Amino acid sequence: MEEVTYQGLTFEPYIRREQIAGQVQRLAQEIKRDYDGKNPLFLCVLNGAFIFAADLFRACDMHDAEITFIRFKSYEGMASTGDVKEIMGLNEDITGRHIIIVEDIIDSGVTADQLRKELAKRDPASVKMASLLFKPEALKVGTGPEYVGFEIPSEFILGYGLDLDGLARNLPDIYVLKEKK
Repeated sequence: MEEVTYQGLTFEPYIRREQIAGQVQRLAQEIKRDYDGKNPLFLCVLNGAFIFAADLFRACDMHDAEITFIRFKSYEGMASTGDVKEIMGLNEDITGRHIIIVEDIIDSGVTADQLRKELAKRDPASVKMASLLFKPEALKVGTGPEYVGFEIPSEFILGYGLDLDGLARNLPDIYVLKEKK
């Protein structure tokens, strides 16, 4: 893995695709154990989580699981705006359903907390969250995800679905912003 540059910023390798694949498999086993026979609905939060959600959903290999998508926007460039906007909503009836929210990353917790509260109004059987990445030191609102791939420090990262203004989502590995010396 070599460094990559986007918008004049240099990023260095952080988490390799093999490590990601290993954590996806581990999370899938935990979810399969917890939701066997429960017909869970995976709720992928677009855009960032789509790669993780696809890999996780396939790895779970549960014949009675379903997946759907919702889209929120709270970032511009490298910073959260603090304002969460719903771009594409949930159309399915989730009454009595077991919901697994699939997120790419949880940092401040603002989006995750808002989503959990909105889903709770629709009377699901349960709501849990799976996030590939979690920044516990950045959490300001709510609780962390029940299923966590990696706990990481509060640094800007990209790749494997995470972006910088829409760029770099297609990198198979995860990169971290390189410190300027």
